[in-house]
Amino acid sequence: MKVIKASTFNATITIGLQKGYSNELYTKESFIEAIQSYQRKLITEKNLYLSACVLDCLIVLNNQLEPHLKIEFISYPKFPLEKGVFKSNVNSLGEFLMKKFEQNRIVIAYSDETLMFEIEDKIDYRINQ
Repeated sequence: MKVIKASTFNATITIGLQKGYSNELYTKESFIEAIQSYQRKLITEKNLYLSACVLDCLIVLNNQLEPHLKIEFISYPKFPLEKGVFKSNVNSLGEFLMKKFEQNRIVIAYSDETLMFEIEDKIDYRINQ
């Protein structure tokens, strides 16, 4: 058996399943299909492999209780990437998902910083109820 080491860095995209601020929900499967399609593009165009772990979660803030997905990434030793390349591609995937699934904002948490991508300042009306 061999052991392969890589520098440790990770990222988590947190994205809502609700279309905008409506009650209409996207499915987890539709996100997975979009991620896989994006991954295929990265593999074909850049020979870049970005493995994802997709988890269900709920964001709770006052009267907001919204189903979300956490999409987690690590610096996978089998397909090592430089930190800048890793972050750039996770950011691009996050923006792609944000636009495709009509989200006003998403958060990408890295081990050294947290980024929020936002289209407008408005927030879910349930937070202030």
